[in-house]
Amino acid sequence: MATYLSQLLDKPVWDAQGRQIGRCLDVLVAEAERGFPPVCALAVSRNGAGQQMLVAAKCISLLAPSIVLGTVQPEPYTPSGQELWLKRQVLDRQVVDTEGHRLVRVNDLELTRVGTSGPYYLTGVSVGTMSLLRRLGLEGIVRRLFHALRREPPERVIPWQEVASIRPDAAIQLRITRDKISQIHPADLAEILAELDRPSGQALVQTLDNETVADAISEAPPEVGTAILTALPPERAADVLEEMSPDDAADVLGALESEDRSNLLELMEEEEASDVARLLEYPPDTAGGIMTTEFATVPVGLSAGQALEYLRQSEQAREDEALYYVHVVDEQGRLISVVPLRDLVLADPRLPVATIAEREPISVGPLTPQVEVARLIAKYNLLSLPVVDEEGVLLGIVTVDDAIDAVIPTAWKKRLPRIF
Repeated sequence: MATYLSQLLDKPVWDAQGRQIGRCLDVLVAEAERGFPPVCALAVSRNGAGQQMLVAAKCISLLAPSIVLGTVQPEPYTPSGQELWLKRQVLDRQVVDTEGHRLVRVNDLELTRVGTSGPYYLTGVSVGTMSLLRRLGLEGIVRRLFHALRREPPERVIPWQEVASIRPDAAIQLRITRDKISQIHPADLAEILAELDRPSGQALVQTLDNETVADAISEAPPEVGTAILTALPPERAADVLEEMSPDDAADVLGALESEDRSNLLELMEEEEASDVARLLEYPPDTAGGIMTTEFATVPVGLSAGQALEYLRQSEQAREDEALYYVHVVDEQGRLISVVPLRDLVLADPRLPVATIAEREPISVGPLTPQVEVARLIAKYNLLSLPVVDEEGVLLGIVTVDDAIDAVIPTAWKKRLPRIF
């Protein structure tokens, strides 16, 4: 049967002869690479002495319904500094539910015993309403009410293994925290970061790699993305920007002060900085301001089989996360035609690309208003739209998710299924 931390705090601690030696102030658990952290000690206030002592977990006979030690002279526990104090460091804190992909507050903590005389382990985080009622002393009344209604009271407990700390200064650093957080969808991670206060958000970001941070910033509201970026050391902020697509990086940099923007561009690799700087030259509500410079091209004159082989070897194609269209260009980079990747894959390898490509593709100039870009994408049912200069040279593409920002608020756009 589970025991909860709130049922132990400030409760009398009795020795083997039934004498009260103090009251429970806290419960300590030890770090565990695998499984659940074992309880390693109780913090107990000494009766009348106004002092605190740590009692080793091996002395615990029972934790519930009363805290009873199995000895008259409790063995003291010497902390190593790697323990987690459940009341001091976990209770009422915010943690990430890595299974539910959301931020939760720790209302209580579940302790479970192995067998009838084995050790106790920290097994879960209680985040439901019942945990709050328990701490208010109303759990018994509510349980009797549910029993009268022949229903089970709701008790939401998240297994400890599915919880990730957001505090870098926590005594126990879960070794799996980074891996768990990195597996959360960037859109969910962005929502978690948006809900956190600034110190907690910065703490969480410190546990993540640059690619994960970049993905989260790309999904976050502009003000959140900018706050995350500016809180990072300049060198790391530049590294994160390099992991982002040029258009997303330009969006974040565009919200910074001119001096800060210039400093970060100087710290970025020359190629990535050049792409982003070029996008920053255009107004943010134009095709040039929202386009990405990551797109796939093949030279004119190839067969379908040759085009596919060219794409396999193309670094440019590898960077194109929205590889739905292949753009056929001449030696000067002018856009000749566009062919859907699906058509290219299904075509006879010997068939010239020119016979399956759209010879007069819909395109726009870099100063075309974003609203017009969105209209064209909707009208022609496109997934992306090429952006060309006055001479027809392909500058970039506007993907549908960036185009619809003009007609759908960002908060709603994030809820749409992602096609890229």
